[in-house]
Amino acid sequence: MNTIHVRKINNDKLRIANEPSFAVRNLSFIMISFLLTVCFAFTSQLASAQKRLPRLLVFSKTAGFRHDCIPVGKTAMIKLGQEHGFEVDTTEDASVFNAKNLKRYAAVLFLNTTGDVLNDEQQTAMESYIHNGGGYMGIHAATDTEYGWPWYNKLAGAWFTSHPKQQQATLVVVDRNNQATSHLQEKWSRWDEWYNFKDLNPDVHVLIKIDESSYEGGKNGDNHPMSWYHDFEGGRAFYTELGHTKESYADQAYLEHVLGGLRYAMNIKTKK
Repeated sequence: MNTIHVRKINNDKLRIANEPSFAVRNLSFIMISFLLTVCFAFTSQLASAQKRLPRLLVFSKTAGFRHDCIPVGKTAMIKLGQEHGFEVDTTEDASVFNAKNLKRYAAVLFLNTTGDVLNDEQQTAMESYIHNGGGYMGIHAATDTEYGWPWYNKLAGAWFTSHPKQQQATLVVVDRNNQATSHLQEKWSRWDEWYNFKDLNPDVHVLIKIDESSYEGGKNGDNHPMSWYHDFEGGRAFYTELGHTKESYADQAYLEHVLGGLRYAMNIKTKK
């Protein structure tokens, strides 16, 4: 009769044999550590990139006439920021005009502001902001603002005096070598509300004039500027008279004009 020999297996040895080797465990640890490092680095770079996006403050407080285009104007500015790489904050709270808050922004846009919207302390903060390299942009009624603040007149470039009824008119683009006008033809016909100005700053660089023979009610003669810019006391300032109507903020040609002005005010360099 054959004898069957039963071999007893040591359970401890079996458990050890089935466990991964030290080398395998070490390799797994290294791979996990590497992946975590890569993920952390990517997240940090993304957060840093988002943090570095320039910011625009859109200010639309009114103490006089209030334009009904302000809501669509704010929406359009937010969309421009989303599409072209800058953050946009909107407010009508003048208390944001303080040194600590303003330094967060590459530029401040006065979107159809009217009347006396800043107190003396806030005006001083705005002046310091520009002196420290900040940017300003004004749209339409921004020149119907702060008549008791002579410094603002020099910054914005003019003060509003009057306007005729809304109508079609011909704009003459006198400088097309600018990011705010390079997309335009020499003559630009559009419907808007056309301001007459006083106390025009002679030191601004004019981009667009209006042909007073093309509409009724112009009072500035042959030299009737509609958009301009200038480096001012350490900062930058851009103004466009255009932008009274709601329809303006759905007009691609107008929005490209505004975008060029914002880029100048925010000191955003674009590749040619």
